[in-house]
Amino acid sequence: MSRKQRISRDLERAELRASKMKAIDPALDLGDRFTLNDYIRTIDELRAKLDIHNSALAAISASQTEIESLEKTLNEMTERMLIGVAFKFGKDSREYEMAGGVRKSERVRKGVNTRLRAVAKSQSNRES
Repeated sequence: MSRKQRISRDLERAELRASKMKAIDPALDLGDRFTLNDYIRTIDELRAKLDIHNSALAAISASQTEIESLEKTLNEMTERMLIGVAFKFGKDSREYEMAGGVRKSERVRKGVNTRLRAVAKSQSNRES
């Protein structure tokens, strides 16, 4: 899943405006630090920062993909490890419980009446 690259409408507008100002006078100087060269330098600085930002986003996206892949692998291994402990020691063993499983003798099952009430309640909610 890639992240959306950032674009700057302000940058696009400034580039267009700079090219139009260059047509007026390539050495345009409006006084008080407002020269065409400073304007173009600021445009270039923003473009460079956006390039760095977008490169960092691409690196983060690649890293996120790797992390998600490793998490999936780890979850699969975790499940298989618990199944292995259950196979070796049994689902009602202390070892299975120590590995993070719930012992078969400690599982609580809902009674028939509770299940029937839950079904009736969900049906009445659908009708409302």
